[in-house]
Amino acid sequence: MNITIIFFLGFLVALVGVTPPGLLNMTAAKISLKDGHSRGIMFSAGACTIVIAQTYIGVLFARYLSNHQDVVVILQRVAFVLFVLITIYFLLLAKKDPAKKNVDFKVKSKKSRYFQGVLLSALNVFPIPYQAYMSITLASFGWMDFEQTSILSYVAGAVSGSFVMFYIYIFFFDKIKNKSITSQKSMNYLIGTVTGVISIITLFHIIGDL
Repeated sequence: MNITIIFFLGFLVALVGVTPPGLLNMTAAKISLKDGHSRGIMFSAGACTIVIAQTYIGVLFARYLSNHQDVVVILQRVAFVLFVLITIYFLLLAKKDPAKKNVDFKVKSKKSRYFQGVLLSALNVFPIPYQAYMSITLASFGWMDFEQTSILSYVAGAVSGSFVMFYIYIFFFDKIKNKSITSQKSMNYLIGTVTGVISIITLFHIIGDL
């Protein structure tokens, strides 16, 4: 497989996964607003250090599943149902914006942003099943394999994609925080659209296996 293509696949998968506001990207943005861009970047570097391990574990899990197709079939159908339900929730049910709250940007420690990023990223286990599912889906379409070189290229792409999105939050959040794009309603639509696309891809793959 072309490792450049695999790199960009990992980049895009991670970029999409980190786009919705969450603990890590919002914390990076808050630190940047409070203490400066350099500290936000250090936090992001710490978070991405853990992303390396999480993505690698996720891909190894996907490689294991690829050798147990009976398990993959079951997981695909379960994942399809879950993504459909998530899509319905975010597109149809979660429309109302919650009351705005004042956000406290104070952070107790200013000495170890890198390790703060490491800690918070380690507490976020979502990337492992997310990367496992996405990498096995990419492999099922023949877009990547599980050779060591391909795995390392995919991991490098995923880390790069995560860092780029953190960077975007750090440098542009102050400009867009009052815009409609950052409203909860807009984010609901964004998340619903992403999970909807994943649902469609999964459905096509399930039909193709019948």
